[in-house]
Amino acid sequence: MIARRLYDLLEPICLVTYFEDECNEELAALGHRTYWDGYFASRAGALGRVPAEVVHAAFYSFADGEAARHIPSAWETIPPEASVAARERGSAASLRRILGDELAGSPGLERAADLTTKAAFGAPTAGRVMYAGMRTLPVPGDPVARLWHSATVLREHRGDGHVAALVGAGVGGTEAHILSALDLGIYPAESFGRVHHLPKARLAAVMAGLRERGLVDADGRLTDAGRETKRRVEVLTDELAAPPYRALSPAELDELIAGLEPITARLVAASR
Repeated sequence: MIARRLYDLLEPICLVTYFEDECNEELAALGHRTYWDGYFASRAGALGRVPAEVVHAAFYSFADGEAARHIPSAWETIPPEASVAARERGSAASLRRILGDELAGSPGLERAADLTTKAAFGAPTAGRVMYAGMRTLPVPGDPVARLWHSATVLREHRGDGHVAALVGAGVGGTEAHILSALDLGIYPAESFGRVHHLPKARLAAVMAGLRERGLVDADGRLTDAGRETKRRVEVLTDELAAPPYRALSPAELDELIAGLEPITARLVAASR
């Protein structure tokens, strides 16, 4: 499916925000005290000064109370728009460093940025809270920044669809992390980095609920029903992520894939 292929190509562009130093350094320079202060402030900043309850609903996968530890306090002295701008600056700087001058300044990257932007603004916003929020932000003129920005717009579009798929399947946010961890071969699932910090009683309750529904077995491993639930969620996520790419012709899709492949290959190689 084209949405899955583009996800695989665009995701490494988005991930520099979270795994490279420049974005964290930009956010720390603003005055954010911790990684998570900067994360919540800069990602949720596209929504404006909304309450923690709204951020929690939009982000979905975080445990109860996690958003409230950072929102709105992270915005009390640092305006949301400043955090949003810092995230963009840092992410673009990471891309330029990793890609190098030749690839970052190439016509192929600029064309990929143009086509990614066309796709990113080619779908309806109805029912897509984070996608709609990202679309209100200015589109950068610089091709590297524009590529990151538009890839991130598409990531939020896909994320909104993923949340809808999870809700439809009756899978909660923490449950989704557990199923993903097991699907990746992480065992015990409670050791997964996105949930290991949660209270043991909370994790035990989540695991008990998954057992009662037959999604994990007595040893805490995926059952056939659990694997099928995960598969259905991913298939629906791909289907819901497809609309933006309908804005591109078949020739443009081929051109975008060809343009992104060397960019993604460089980013993946640098992350190893």
